[in-house]
Amino acid sequence: MARAMLEYTKTVLKKVSFDTKLFCKELKKAVQRLLPAEIEELKQWVLQFVNDKPQLQESLIYLKA
Repeated sequence: MARAMLEYTKTVLKKVSFDTKLFCKELKKAVQRLLPAEIEELKQWVLQFVNDKPQLQESLIYLKA
């Protein structure tokens, strides 16, 4: 079940990546809902995903906490 939530989160983030505010909002929700190990995996995925999307770089602040 937990793994499914992480995959769902990635899918949602991909779909809202056109809008920086939406992406940040969904990322913030994900960090609140996922388990610590899943958050670490999500961090790695987000870092890779936003690497070529400078407009989404500001969302990384939600992963620092």
